[in-house]
Formats: sequence, C-alpha cells, structure tokens
Amino acid sequence: MNPLQCIIADDEPIARQILESYIKEIPNLELLASCKNAFEVMDILQTKQVDLLFLDINMPKLSGLSLLKTLQQKPEVIITTAYSEYAIEGFELSVTDYLLKPFSFERFLQAVLKVQQKNQSNQNTVVVQNETATNFIFVKSDKKIIKINLETISHIEAYGNYIKIYTDKMILTPQTLSDFLIKLSDDFLRIHKSFIINFNHLKLIDGNQIVLQNEIKLPIGKSYRKTVLNKVEMR
Repeated sequence: MNPLQCIIADDEPIARQILESYIKEIPNLELLASCKNAFEVMDILQTKQVDLLFLDINMPKLSGLSLLKTLQQKPEVIITTAYSEYAIEGFELSVTDYLLKPFSFERFLQAVLKVQQKNQSNQNTVVVQNETATNFIFVKSDKKIIKINLETISHIEAYGNYIKIYTDKMILTPQTLSDFLIKLSDDFLRIHKSFIINFNHLKLIDGNQIVLQNEIKLPIGKSYRKTVLNKVEMR
C-alpha cells in the first residue's frame, strides 16, 4: 500500500512543527513539503501528486479558503485553524475535516482516518482492506501506532478517558467509545454505556447478559436491549 502524499500549509512555524511530528507517527502518511503560504502550495500542486493537504485558513496574501476556491482539482483537505467561524464555509468547499487548534494527536488521527477510509472506498489503497478484504484500523497505544484486524476484536470497554480493546491481548488507547464506534464496521454494536461487542463473536444471550465465544460475559444496558434484539433478528 502506498502512503498518502501530504503537504502542510501554515504560516506559523510552531504549527508546522506540530503537524510534522504528528505525520511522522502515522505509517501511511508521507510528507512532501511544509509550506509557509498558499503560493508555495500552488507550486507543489502543479508539479507533484498530492493526496492530502493540511491547510491553515489565516495566511498572508491568500487565505486557505481563497486557495481552495482557486483550485479546479484539489486533494483531500483537512483544515487546521484557531477559528471556528469558518467551519461551515470550509465544509461547503468539501473539506474532509476541520481541526480547531490546539488539537490532540488523537483528534488528528481521527481526521486522517476519515481521509484514508474515503480513499479506500474509492481506490482500495489505504488502511482498511488488505488482499483478503480483512478490515483493520490503526490506534495509538503507549506512543506507538498499532494496526488491529477488526475481526480479531471481541469487545471494547470504556475505561475513563481511555478504551480497552480486547483481541488476543488487551490494548489501551486514549479515546471514547462513541468516537471509536464511528470508525468500526456494522459488525460492531454498543450493548451498554461501557461496552461494544463484535457481533461475530457473540455466542448467546442469557437474560440481560451477552456471552461471547471466549466465554466473557457482559451486561446489556436497559436502553440498549431493544437494539441488541433487533440486531439478532436481522442476522
């Protein structure tokens, strides 16, 4: 799989440095250039294939949004800005995500995953499929980026500001159940405020408990029971 070719456009040196450090942490990103203004971006777009642009809005002479309006063909765009008031206009210009500074690595990774998933659905190149169509996802754990095959996940558990992902081992990563569920396939179902299960690992339902194939027992939340039973009926 070829990495996404990306560029940064931001007139603030510290902002560029942060983005550069984040990009280095993700195996499927390759930084082509770190630009100080929109004109440098235009030069690169004319000479190189760019898949993803991290774009600041307030830049000298030509703003990020003005740049987007001049481009007939543009790469995927993730806005990085300290100003929330431009969000609607940004999405009207078909940006993939809108990051408000200062943003965490986890929020940055979430935005990148959106781009990767869009690319995968269009050209089957990045992140979520391999030759046998096995879905996988990347998560950050203990300063590492770990690839996890989704089919190996039995369940996910909320743990304060973290979640525990259970495969043949437990992986701890800093994010919420709700944010993580968005990234998962339809095989995954929230059964409780603290638990998500992989429905393919379901063995049986015993009253108000789910029993997984590994004999782990998990509670079904009262407000989730109808959704769980509907899922069973659809299978």
